[in-house]
Amino acid sequence: MSQPKVALIRGINVGRAKRVAMADLRALAEQLGFTQVSTLLNSGNLVFTNRGSCSTAAARLQQAMTERLGVSARVIVLSAAEVDEIVARNTLLGQADNPSRLLVSVLADPGDAVRARTLRAQPPEAIAVGTRAVYLWCASGILDSKLLRALDKLIGDAHTARNWTTMLKIQAQVRPLE
Repeated sequence: MSQPKVALIRGINVGRAKRVAMADLRALAEQLGFTQVSTLLNSGNLVFTNRGSCSTAAARLQQAMTERLGVSARVIVLSAAEVDEIVARNTLLGQADNPSRLLVSVLADPGDAVRARTLRAQPPEAIAVGTRAVYLWCASGILDSKLLRALDKLIGDAHTARNWTTMLKIQAQVRPLE
């Protein structure tokens, strides 16, 4: 049975590098046999259904993007249930007063959560670590966040971040496919 999933693609359509038209991304996913394909925003959020595992879908999509679109980017695929869990486990909602500065960084390898727990925030920033995501309150803005830079340094491209508003939109888009 096909299961709803979301692919989070790291670093596409940020600035001038790694440009991918969402129509091309949807067409690529359909060529791979994914169904009910849609995109959200222009920042690499692909919602679809398929029968395979999340890890297989991520590997297939990442390879196809490189081979057919000429864009190399990390792809992390989550099930609808994982998206729900990530949203439900955010403990920073009481601190964050601006959803565009509250980041959810989804980990490619859930084992990296152990490493992320070594990070310490300097107020007013804050961090919380879940089983599959790191929650970052970037009070002064994302571009000025020492915490986000520290996470990037710690685990490299093995994560991809979305702001809280985008995560809620992803959740709303993937739920009707269940």
